[in-house]
Amino acid sequence: MHILILGAAGMLGRKLAAAITGGALPFSRLTLADVVAPPPVDGAATLALNLADPGAAAILVKDRPDLIFHLAAVVSGEAEVDLARGYAVNLDASRALFDAIAAIPGYCPRLVFASSLAVFGAPFPKVIPDDFHLTPRTSYGTQKAMTELLLSDYSRRGLLDGIALRLPTICIRPGAPNRAASGFYSSILREPLNGLPAVLPVRDSLRHWFASPRAATGFFLRAASLDTATLTASRALTMPGLSASIAEMIEALRRVAGQAAVDLIRHEPDPVIEAIVTPWAEACEAATARSLGFVAETSFDEIIRIYLEDDHPSRSI
Repeated sequence: MHILILGAAGMLGRKLAAAITGGALPFSRLTLADVVAPPPVDGAATLALNLADPGAAAILVKDRPDLIFHLAAVVSGEAEVDLARGYAVNLDASRALFDAIAAIPGYCPRLVFASSLAVFGAPFPKVIPDDFHLTPRTSYGTQKAMTELLLSDYSRRGLLDGIALRLPTICIRPGAPNRAASGFYSSILREPLNGLPAVLPVRDSLRHWFASPRAATGFFLRAASLDTATLTASRALTMPGLSASIAEMIEALRRVAGQAAVDLIRHEPDPVIEAIVTPWAEACEAATARSLGFVAETSFDEIIRIYLEDDHPSRSI
């Protein structure tokens, strides 16, 4: 099986590639592609190519990969600031990919797309059901919702075999912060765990839906072998996760790392960030995904310990 990972230089792309080369999925060929060359991985070919460039999609699928993980995207904060770039990368490039696949006779790969809970918009019920309507309140969410609809339609027509995973906010993300509006959810835990100060730009009563990078990697691996005949007309699944307020996250940090870590967090309100993240989902039902074998954490203590085990610079505290 030939596997292609788009957005392979990103955090989830790197973790997914490591899991696959570690034996999580059988493969005869693995191609890692991104706008910059992904880090080398034993047994994988790397390719620096911008999916948004004319003709790039055709190059990426010309060897007919059997399984495509589509993680390439402009993140939420950047998509809100730069409207044209957000649509070019998050929507236009995705359609170019789907069209390049459709142009190859007899070719119908499994395509797993990284979507987002940003496809939903307030007002919400207390727990968002699987069939909740798509009313995004950001350009990023709109781009993801439109791509979900395209994915379902191309799958209905037999042009590809798609699954869109509506990911929770992934926490704790390792490494340097990115331009995602949700980045502070990781930094208020990651930096104190690394002995560094952190800024909290929103109120601590804000509640959200989370899963760890380890769980997210598991979502993609599960989707790779899922029997899509069990899905309805929509090919989009809301992933399981953990609902927690920022205050609860900080209490978990105190339990795991002590008061000294909590003392490194300072509150500096940022109205722009708060306006973006306040309308986001607080909790999701995710009943369909759970019934299909998708699994996430059940406590924030567990999410913190996963960071310490998988990504902390010293691998211990």
